[in-house]
Amino acid sequence: MLKQYKLKDYRFRLVAFVVALTVIGILIVGSTQESLQSRQAMGMFAGLFVMVVASLIDYNLLLKFRRIFYLMIVVLLGLVLVPGVGNTVGGATRWILIGGEGGFQFQPSELCKILLILFFAAFFMKYKDTLNTWKMLILSVILIGIPLALILAQPNLSTSIIIAILFIAMIFVAGLSYKIVLGCLAVGIPAAVVSIILMLKEKFPLLRPYQYLRILSWLNPEKYPDDARQQQNSIIAIGSGQLWGKGLNNSSYTSLKNANYVSEDQTDFIFTVIGEELGFVGCLIVIILILLIVFECIWIAKNARDLGGRLIASGVAALIGFQSFVNIGVTTGLLPNTGVPLPFVSYGLTSMVSMYIGIGLVLNVGLQARKYGSGDDF
Repeated sequence: MLKQYKLKDYRFRLVAFVVALTVIGILIVGSTQESLQSRQAMGMFAGLFVMVVASLIDYNLLLKFRRIFYLMIVVLLGLVLVPGVGNTVGGATRWILIGGEGGFQFQPSELCKILLILFFAAFFMKYKDTLNTWKMLILSVILIGIPLALILAQPNLSTSIIIAILFIAMIFVAGLSYKIVLGCLAVGIPAAVVSIILMLKEKFPLLRPYQYLRILSWLNPEKYPDDARQQQNSIIAIGSGQLWGKGLNNSSYTSLKNANYVSEDQTDFIFTVIGEELGFVGCLIVIILILLIVFECIWIAKNARDLGGRLIASGVAALIGFQSFVNIGVTTGLLPNTGVPLPFVSYGLTSMVSMYIGIGLVLNVGLQARKYGSGDDF
């Protein structure tokens, strides 16, 4: 397995970008809660190990297990909803507690993002010639609809949206007809406008009350100050960092983080701490590293030897890029408040290790590109 690859083909540049971003995350997590820093560092080393292992396994071999991957997705997401198995935190049941009290929480939806990339890479590659038929499109929607329904039942709307966008990106790269894309836009844009109008009137049946409040407080924070406080404090904290920030682990009395005005600052709102403690420069470095990781994945997808490799690398790029956009958009007030981790930065071992697995898969696609040719035009 090791002899078929050449060390010079290994994308060490991509690894360097990921490690640099993770180290920044470890420092920031330690600033929010010192007790979590060592666990986050352990997560990075565990992630590096699984990344190397995944990078040395032929991705085409993995794609043969697409049915097993899909079964794992359904079983894991289903187990979360089983009473006594799923662990409820803050009104949401998204975790499985392993090891009882004092153990660690496993969030299946994070791993399922990677498994879905593998499944649909194999599925679209096998049925690429019939992808634009109604039968195949309906089957694809059903296959993505089942895990989406299970995640929505947790409830976890933000992860559902990210997975839906991931699916759309992958099916587009797989060769979805532009006629279908334009048709979907012709229907989807008016439907989105109507949905927004109904949400503003609180008559949209698909949203829960707290989800309404998040959207309404985002649109009109003055009218809903209690629900808008988290985002408004986040914006103030980021702005207070100015150019260079207040410094890591600072004891400034003006720090909103130190005064506990921003909750979940080690996970969903970690970009707030980056802005306050590392300033505009720190935020810019984090965003540039994320963009470099996404561009590297896209470049590897461009030179993949086959459609399966192209879909894996494109899927990981879409996942990292869109999830980062949502996280940063929420903390800066560009999007309504919703909880998603910032890839490689936010605290969370499941998210960390899962993202490293994704990078390992992309590295394997890159290892095979030069050996077998540059692939089709992207």
